[in-house]
Amino acid sequence: MKGFFIKTFGDLKLNVKIRLYFAGIIAQFCLVALLLFTNLIKYNQEYNQIVQSATTASGFSIDFKSDFDYKMYRIIIGSEAFKKAKPYEDIDAAQRVALDLQLAARTSGNKDRAEGIHKFLNNLKKHVHKIEDNLKETGHYDENILILDNDIRVLTSLIQDTVLEYIYYDTLDMESVRVTMEKQTLKTVELSVIMLTIMIGGALFFSVIISNSISRPIKELSGITGQVAKGDLSVRSHIKNGAEVKVLSDSLNIMIGKLSDLIETVKIEQANLREAELKLLQAQINPHFLYNTLDTIIWLAEADKGEDVVDMVGALSNYFRTSLSKGNDKISLKEEELHVQSYLQIQQSRYKDILEYEIDIPVELGDHLVPKITLQPLVENALYHGIKNKRGKGKIIITGDQDGRNIRLSVKDNGLGMSEERLKQVIKALSKKEKESEKNFYGLYNVNERIQLYYGKEYGLKIKSIYQAGTEVEVILPVDYKVAAEAVID
Repeated sequence: MKGFFIKTFGDLKLNVKIRLYFAGIIAQFCLVALLLFTNLIKYNQEYNQIVQSATTASGFSIDFKSDFDYKMYRIIIGSEAFKKAKPYEDIDAAQRVALDLQLAARTSGNKDRAEGIHKFLNNLKKHVHKIEDNLKETGHYDENILILDNDIRVLTSLIQDTVLEYIYYDTLDMESVRVTMEKQTLKTVELSVIMLTIMIGGALFFSVIISNSISRPIKELSGITGQVAKGDLSVRSHIKNGAEVKVLSDSLNIMIGKLSDLIETVKIEQANLREAELKLLQAQINPHFLYNTLDTIIWLAEADKGEDVVDMVGALSNYFRTSLSKGNDKISLKEEELHVQSYLQIQQSRYKDILEYEIDIPVELGDHLVPKITLQPLVENALYHGIKNKRGKGKIIITGDQDGRNIRLSVKDNGLGMSEERLKQVIKALSKKEKESEKNFYGLYNVNERIQLYYGKEYGLKIKSIYQAGTEVEVILPVDYKVAAEAVID
């Protein structure tokens, strides 16, 4: 049998042998693929329906409850006009999602849940309408608060819980399909193992026919490409014999060299691009903050509070002067402290009924360099997501100390805090590089990204939070960047 194959295929060209060899492999792979394709066709439609249902459910905002409750609270206390807030548009958008959930539901239970969500939203709209009517007259503040606490918050909780139930049962249905597909796949794998054994036997048989003078350099080239695939670009091929293989060897060496140069170029360009993007983000000043501050200054001036106007304008001037910092990316810690103190002074004028603050950073740390605008986004996050979402007065405490070769800055508040699930979501988002993470946690993401860009992955933010108790964000920086900094602020 061996002599027959040698006689039959021995004189064939190398490319013909390889074609015949791969033709046999492809034929076997096609058979395996056909079996897999048959199973996929069988379960594809059912699986697609589940995915469509889950995708529709994911369109319902996970923050609907907190966002809507907070919006209604601001409307009731007069912080936001009813027409400007447009709560009916939020409800209408949620109702459209609920209708889509009804159409996508695969089970009667989920269909009922989707209908229940729609009913809850109708009731929610009625209570919002009641608040709208009350706002047309004075003296209904307590009644509106009762409607918010006893009706709206309850309904938004029911809506949120029902959406989670809908997703949960959809997931169970998806798991059932997955288990069935897994069983079928195992059967196909068993057949594939048998066919793989046959393919290995055929490969060993044909390797006797193919000349060793061809197989050895091919194996060497294969080993080199394997090392390159693992990221080792220092390897080179040293094949000197065989015209065709030598050309391939030389081409491979040229390709590895160019690939190495290209990777280094891309790394440099990506680093420069990320730094440029971060500088651009850093340069964007929130216009709403400026508008609100100027409105406060106007109000103080109209109230003949000249000293307060001077203090406010001085704080605003210090805030923007430090933000610009003559184009410097890093400033001294004492200048960063002045920047965040100016910000808090401005915000305290606007939120004096709910905001207190304390800054305790040792003077001896003042000359250390830090990336500018490091503390202010953390303080802003504490104010808007922590203190403003709780009842009563809140406090922000900023501290700093030196721990060995690290500087640790802390921004702590006694605000609403985060649930364990929300805290895990924030921590996970900081380690990602998707744009979605940047959108949802812009302030924290930007600060953490800039610190790690300057100093490495071992530095950045650490977050601790307890729901209803408060949040602490710790900034870890190296002390190696200590200099006698020039005064950036004139």
